[in-house]
Order: sequence, then structure tokens, then C-alpha cells
Amino acid sequence: MRLIFGDCVFDSGTHEVFRGGRPSALSPKAFALLDLLIAHRPNALSKEEIHERLWPGTFVSDASLANLVAELRDALHDNARKPRFIRTVQRYGYAFCAAASGEPRGRAQPCPYRIIWKDREIALTPGENLLGRDEKAVVWIDEVQVSRRHARIWIGESSAVLEDLGSRNGTRVSGEKIQSAVDLADGDLITIGSASFVFRVFQKTASTASASEETPEP
Repeated sequence: MRLIFGDCVFDSGTHEVFRGGRPSALSPKAFALLDLLIAHRPNALSKEEIHERLWPGTFVSDASLANLVAELRDALHDNARKPRFIRTVQRYGYAFCAAASGEPRGRAQPCPYRIIWKDREIALTPGENLLGRDEKAVVWIDEVQVSRRHARIWIGESSAVLEDLGSRNGTRVSGEKIQSAVDLADGDLITIGSASFVFRVFQKTASTASASEETPEP
């Protein structure tokens, strides 16, 4: 399961959590806690239930759970006093409180990120967008200079990040070979092998006013 909340991406299949397109280093227990809270959202879990799931048949102090929650909040840049993701239920336990992708508070909006490649316009979706020779890639580049899983673009709620996946020939942005994950901006030129494409961000426009909303002429 993949879930997007804020600028974070949770992927239970790959056992990864990303924030701002960059991987967050979580201990196995902290990841298990996040997985558990997400699976039961929006319901709260008691400390006793969490203890039984994470440490079955083993006695641990409440401090162990508190430390895991603190680790999660630090990795996700959450705040205990004004929680966006992990809510403390006083004298009871914890709950996952974020509005996640697929559970929007309002009407879902189309993703505004696109790749322009020759005469093609390729829409990017929230989460991972693979670039490479893998036929399942969002941007499939059938060239020998391109690795099967060459690079990926992570789309968050308000950002897009490009990351090379250890490819043989590297990935370039505006002619510069990237060494780590980089934030993408509208108009950036991405080069993989001999293929070059332009990253675009299309801003949403305001809806046209109805006739009744127009200002009457004097």
C-alpha cells in the first residue's frame, strides 16, 4: 500500500518512507508503528494494543513507545502540540490523523506535474514515477545507455524531487550530473542517456465567474 500525506510518502511494499522526496531513516520498530497506525486510521489505538502488536509477550515500559512516537514525529517533521500526522490521545494512546491521498478533505485535483518528451506529454502521479528501460516505467526509454531502473521522480503534495537510482551513466539536470536527490523546478531539462525531456508544472487557473457573479455595468 502506498499512502501520500503532506509532503510524505509511505510505502508498505518497499518498506520506505519519504519526506520531500527524500528517504527518511526509520528504525524497524518505528516503521512498524507507523504502519500500524495507518492501518487503523482514523481510529485511535490504545497503548496496550500497540504494545501487544509491537512487543508481543514482552514487557516494555511506556517510555519505549514514547521514544518511537518521538522518532516518527522527528522523521516526518510533525509537532506534538500541533500534530498533522500523529495525534496523542491523552491517557489512551495514539492515532494517525492526516488526510491521505485517496481520502481527500475536498474534491481531488489533477496532478499538475508533466514531462514533455518530443511530441509527448506524460502526466506524473503522486508518489514514485520511474524513468528507465523497465517497460513498467512511467517514462520508458528503450536505449542501451539507459538502466532498467535509471531514475525516479517523487511527487509530493507540493514538490517534485528527482533521484538517480545508481544508474551506470548517470542523470543530468540542465547539463549537470546529479549526485543526490534534487528538487525540480518548472522548465528543468532532464537528460538520461541521449533522451532529454522538460519538466513542467502547470498551475491551476481560477474557474470562470458565472454571469450572476459578474459586476453589472453602470
